[in-house]
Amino acid sequence: MLAKRKIHLVYGGGSLGLMGCVSTAAYVGGSQVLGIIPTALAEGNFVGKTVGEELRVPTMQDRISKMLDNSDAFIALPDGIGTSEEIFQVAYWAQLNIHYKPISLLNVDGFFNKLLSFLDQAGEENFISHST
Repeated sequence: MLAKRKIHLVYGGGSLGLMGCVSTAAYVGGSQVLGIIPTALAEGNFVGKTVGEELRVPTMQDRISKMLDNSDAFIALPDGIGTSEEIFQVAYWAQLNIHYKPISLLNVDGFFNKLLSFLDQAGEENFISHST
């Protein structure tokens, strides 16, 4: 779908999990794929080989900054704590008006339902803005 629509992919690097499947499909389909990965993750082979072009950065913080610089939008797929940390970081930066890029959760089989309920409650209690 990404390649068909000529959408380029920027992701956190590696080839495991759902993003590994998405990055491989996009690359095979002809999309430009950029994996931004901290050197320690790449050298430790914790996440598999990056698909497409690989940009190594010193830290996780550098990774999210480079992803922000190279992306037009953010979509989180069901995954673990690292993905959650990154989507919260991007949302926080949006709340601080550091960027105005769209942020979305791909809520496969209700995976994010409880997180969305938490965010609704946090908004209702004015801990986060509704625009975030």
